[in-house]
Amino acid sequence: MRQILIVKFLQSRVCIGYRGGVIMIAMEQRLREVLSRRQKQRIIDAKLVPSAVLVPIYYKQGQYHILFTRRTERVREHKGQISFPGGAFQEGDETLIDTALRECAEEIGLMAEGVEVVGELDDTVTETSSYIISPFVGLIPWPYQFKVDGWETEEIIEVPISALMGKDCLRQETEIIGSRAVTSYFYHYQGRVIWGATARILHQFLDIFAQVMGD
Repeated sequence: MRQILIVKFLQSRVCIGYRGGVIMIAMEQRLREVLSRRQKQRIIDAKLVPSAVLVPIYYKQGQYHILFTRRTERVREHKGQISFPGGAFQEGDETLIDTALRECAEEIGLMAEGVEVVGELDDTVTETSSYIISPFVGLIPWPYQFKVDGWETEEIIEVPISALMGKDCLRQETEIIGSRAVTSYFYHYQGRVIWGATARILHQFLDIFAQVMGD
């Protein structure tokens, strides 16, 4: 059954016309290769809670997009913030990939069989709470029947990667947190601001994506 789902997933990636499909497959293969070659920076700290997010990438209307979520005001932490789908490691999760995929299913109805995980980004620590975030990059099909849970997630936000890489999108600041100088990133898109740990993860992914597109 899983093999059938994988075949259907791959078919969904090449049905946008032969040339477009070939370009997509080539780009995505380069992305896998670049991610596999890099040395992931891991953070191990028993005082912090392990967690994971998915950076969902998909091809829509001739360009790649990233899917973000906006958290509700009901959640205990990071109220109203724009984030990637994900959450804390729980009993029953065998790996942090399982954590990211489980949270995607719970928050936005994106099932594990709809995701092809192609690599990892560096761990990062939330500055206002006590989490280590392990980000995973995943290719997902489009269109997809998402289902926002309404409790943790208020809405899904789709952003073209080209917009995030625009020269007027990013603002960068250096802040002193404790005794450390920390670079903070702020991505602006249609009146929304992506900041904090999500922006740090996004910044690293965009650097890698630019490398992939330049290969």
